[in-house]
Amino acid sequence: MTSTPILTVEDLRISFGAVNALNGLSLELEPGRALGLVGESGSGKSAAALSLLGLHRGTGAQVGGRILLHPRPTGAGEIAEPVDINTADDETLRRIRGRELAMIFQEPLTSLDPYHRVGDQIAGVHRLHFRSGPDEARARAAQALEQVGIDARSKYRAYPHEFSGGMRQRALIAMALVLEPRVLVADEPTTALDVTVQAQILQLLGRLREEIGLSLILISHDLAVVGGNVDDVLVLKSGDEVERGPVREVLTRPQHAYTKDLLNAIPRLDAELPTRIAASAEPLLKVTDLSVVFPSHRGSAATTAVDGVSLELLNGESLGVVGESGSGKSTLGRSIVRLQKPTSGRIEFAGRDLGSWRGKALRDHRRDLQLIFQDPASSLNPRRSIGDSIAEPLIVHGEKDRDRLRAAVDGMLERVGLDDSLYHRYPHQLSGGQRQRAAIARALILRPRLVVCDEPVSALDVTTQAQVVKLLRELREEFELTLVFIAHDLAVVRQVSDRIAVMNRGRIVELLPAAGLHEAQDPYTRALLSAVPELPVA
Repeated sequence: MTSTPILTVEDLRISFGAVNALNGLSLELEPGRALGLVGESGSGKSAAALSLLGLHRGTGAQVGGRILLHPRPTGAGEIAEPVDINTADDETLRRIRGRELAMIFQEPLTSLDPYHRVGDQIAGVHRLHFRSGPDEARARAAQALEQVGIDARSKYRAYPHEFSGGMRQRALIAMALVLEPRVLVADEPTTALDVTVQAQILQLLGRLREEIGLSLILISHDLAVVGGNVDDVLVLKSGDEVERGPVREVLTRPQHAYTKDLLNAIPRLDAELPTRIAASAEPLLKVTDLSVVFPSHRGSAATTAVDGVSLELLNGESLGVVGESGSGKSTLGRSIVRLQKPTSGRIEFAGRDLGSWRGKALRDHRRDLQLIFQDPASSLNPRRSIGDSIAEPLIVHGEKDRDRLRAAVDGMLERVGLDDSLYHRYPHQLSGGQRQRAAIARALILRPRLVVCDEPVSALDVTTQAQVVKLLRELREEFELTLVFIAHDLAVVRQVSDRIAVMNRGRIVELLPAAGLHEAQDPYTRALLSAVPELPVA
């Protein structure tokens, strides 16, 4: 090392009972440097991140090894000599957290207090640590908001729910910056964000490194995300380090098979498209001048979520619908399956007006229209076993024979790549990928003709995401499905779709073949394309 490190981790071991989360991790972080920790769910990267701030306490974790925080060269910080965070007392940890080491989490909505204004929360952190007066704290909070690109004059008094996902993440970064820490630990800070917002957050972190000399530990399951934003990368698998080195070297000349698998799973805009599945010339779905307006609430203006959308979907075709949060894509999908009543317009399925279906006719036709949600942990009943959840649609539609139900569920479990031993497991006992496969099985158990997939892979690791995308392509051909595949990532949508509709502010601004995505003309589509993370070239 060429300079004294800020942080030294020696043989860090973390276990939860008989389960080993991390097996002897060692690393050093120098001032101003950025380190990427990469791996799938269960690799140990988040457990390592929490332990760096002593946040493992009270979780039942057993932690061994040393985590040494070194003092500032000027001696002006909270510590005068190296402190082992693993053995430090609570008072020392209270002084270190925020002032020396800060952390931002994946979901800012659960990290911010919904009952307090964003600016006041940031000011409160400053007052707690610096014993500052209210005026000084408010001024510093406003300065931190401006530093991360939020207009303090108009947004200081806003509540978290009034911010977009990207703004909430910026607010969390501002809360960290207000204490002037030396190290920022960012645990999957962009996983739930649109690609354009993701790019903005990563650019912000890079700018802060340059402007204030911030050291960064960036945690992600996606090597493409860390690729252009860190100096060095460390790859973890099942708690073990499998590869580390300068980021360009690891990404262009990976040595370990696991690293190669992570790289191969990343969706790319220039990847070869799968063989196109032939579609019928007969339209299955026709949407004409569809609008959905949500009425005003407590004085707020009415919101137009979908604004005059028209499209046709051929029988057997896969249509990708892409756009940022708030573009109207999910509202369009829910309208297609009759979970959202349109304000105006017409939706025809197999030549019949969806709006004319009532009562038993609607229930019968729901067999043909199914929806796969983004988060199966929320869409699957936590009090029902996986098998019972998959069987439920059959029971609703009249199947009562237990043997036939079990045979149908076992067959569908096998088809989506799940062992029938999972029948009696509950959603919390499955991994994220397994839960999404179960949700797909539940949607297909009725053999529908059209399935709307609403962000079905956005919360998954890149390898699991690739597996689910491959599964959907196979099932589409086997079951002769028509798909509406909704996502915010063009590289993912391109792998599943024949055509892609780009939505912005409730309208379809461009409709083009997946193979011709690089020929997009609309500025918004071009912005989405440019925001997709790219791997460095050897």
